[in-house]
Amino acid sequence: MNPAARPSLAIVLKGYPRLSETFIAQEIAALEARGFAAIVVSLRHPTDKHRHPVHERIAARVMYLPEYLYQEPLRVLRGWWRTRKLPGYRQARADWLRDLRRDFTPNRGRRFGQACVLAAELSNDIQWLHCHFLHTPASVTRYGGTMRCLKWSGSAHAKDIWTTPDWEIAEKLGDCRFLVTCTQSGLDRLQQLAPQPERIGLVYHGLDFAHLPAAPLTQRPAHDGSSAAATVTILSVGRAVPKKGFSDVLQALALLPKDLQWRFVQLGGGPLRSSLIAQAKQLGLDDRASFIGARPQHEVFAEYQKADLFVLASRIAEDGDRDGLPNVLMEAQSQALACIATEIAAIPELIDDNVTGVLTPPGDITALAKAIERLIRDPALRTQLGAAGQQRVHEKFSFEAGVDRIAALLRAAA
Repeated sequence: MNPAARPSLAIVLKGYPRLSETFIAQEIAALEARGFAAIVVSLRHPTDKHRHPVHERIAARVMYLPEYLYQEPLRVLRGWWRTRKLPGYRQARADWLRDLRRDFTPNRGRRFGQACVLAAELSNDIQWLHCHFLHTPASVTRYGGTMRCLKWSGSAHAKDIWTTPDWEIAEKLGDCRFLVTCTQSGLDRLQQLAPQPERIGLVYHGLDFAHLPAAPLTQRPAHDGSSAAATVTILSVGRAVPKKGFSDVLQALALLPKDLQWRFVQLGGGPLRSSLIAQAKQLGLDDRASFIGARPQHEVFAEYQKADLFVLASRIAEDGDRDGLPNVLMEAQSQALACIATEIAAIPELIDDNVTGVLTPPGDITALAKAIERLIRDPALRTQLGAAGQQRVHEKFSFEAGVDRIAALLRAAA
């Protein structure tokens, strides 16, 4: 394709690169493969020590906006000085002041400052803005796009759908040209708030099977927890935050019969990691539980392949935050690993209870413990569920169709 004919877009993210947002990185890589010339605009600098292989496939230049305005005051001032002369500046400022009256917070001020820098420094060949997450990234995208008279679109995922105020969601959905979300439950909420519900679509993240390890060719050992030689390895992956329910998993493990042989491995960083280690020690599980921290994708998949059982006890956090459709569940199932999860958000859209995995009520520690014990003791059932889950993921959750749809929407818009 002639480089001049390639649609050019800026993709606005809260942080880049992030180990916990593989689904966004694989979408960017796929859009580039489909002929888009993209730049990545990140509101924050990276904090993860590792990168996934997909990040190495992305050619897009990365523009880091001032994470906090006081850190780069001259850059922010230059941005404001330049953007105040743009034709859309007055409208963007009016939108921001209206939002500020309803959300009088430093974060709201930071969003406008970042938008000024974005609008001032964005190259003239950018035809479109696309953001991931409907809260902060969408605010910066909306204000900056208005300043530059650029249209924008977005993807909504989980926390942004459930913790952003209704008034803010409704106004952003009225302003953007289209938005996709990754779960039916999220779609239902957004369409209820959208002035034009037909602009909102459902696109599952899915997995890029062409760039993921294949499942083990041999069947996993028939470990049943009856002896040290038959110890069952239970794996969980995700950031240590309240909505992931790792505390519930530890409480459930503490209820298992004392003679049952198992070990628990948790992968992922996050603010609650230290408290989880302390909780495991308090429950007497510290000799059976390992908390490995954040790891690159190839190491995560190595753990999937070594594990006997995957558990994720997602729940609704006190602030309303919740999972959408956790990629780690799809990844585990792609490796034919039997999964136990909670019947919350979009997880039942992936896991059919007792067919492609096992579901328990969120927060029900006793039910979770019983499900874990049942699958520890029954390796044949684990094999059956793992095979069925793997088949469903391959049939229903390949990301190719979803990315093709997003690419078509962007190409038509731009």
